[in-house]
Amino acid sequence: MTARQSPRRREVLDVLRAAPAPLGVAAVAERMGVHPNTVRYHLDALVADGLVESGTEASSGPGRPRAAYRVRPGMDRGGARGYPLLARMLLSRWASADPPEARAEAEETGRAWGRFLVEPPPPFERPTAARSAARLVGLLDDLGFAPSAEGPPGPDGPPARIRLRHCPFLELAEEYGQLVCPLHLGLMRGALAGLGAPLTATGLEPFAEPDSCLAHLGGTAAAEQKEATPR
Repeated sequence: MTARQSPRRREVLDVLRAAPAPLGVAAVAERMGVHPNTVRYHLDALVADGLVESGTEASSGPGRPRAAYRVRPGMDRGGARGYPLLARMLLSRWASADPPEARAEAEETGRAWGRFLVEPPPPFERPTAARSAARLVGLLDDLGFAPSAEGPPGPDGPPARIRLRHCPFLELAEEYGQLVCPLHLGLMRGALAGLGAPLTATGLEPFAEPDSCLAHLGGTAAAEQKEATPR
């Protein structure tokens, strides 16, 4: 349970924030009108969550110094996030640009991140098409696309296509597919280029079937230059 989910835990935080100096368990309990054991339980949880930090009270006599608590300086990291709204704000601005230019920029952004997200092969290793395609499928799986390789040419060759049964940006792709889909295509092309693969993603069919998109593989790095737009 987080501080946002627990009214009592939020109350402990409020008491600590209002105090001019760190407070001990007894002082917090007195301000809240509850048993010290209740306060101690919530303080331990808040410390574990990184919202509160503990030290020791200045000693006023003999005996072991008592623990004192204060809210950890900085912005509250327990609140809600608005990343989907942020993505829509950025995409809406991007979408207002010249459509061909915006698509090209989206794909190039995907290429850059695709190259960044893969580990290049070691020196003197010649990547095969099949191994590179498998690495790409692994990356797409890590990113949440639920990919599966399909089609010829056979067990020792690369798949003809990769079926993507899940889109981690589905709502954004439905609203801004003219940008999100080229971004995905660029990511695949960048990843294969980063792997030194002897093939590329020749096209992406968004929502090719009701339950999936299809990424097509083939050709070489040179062929990539001829495939400037998604299928």
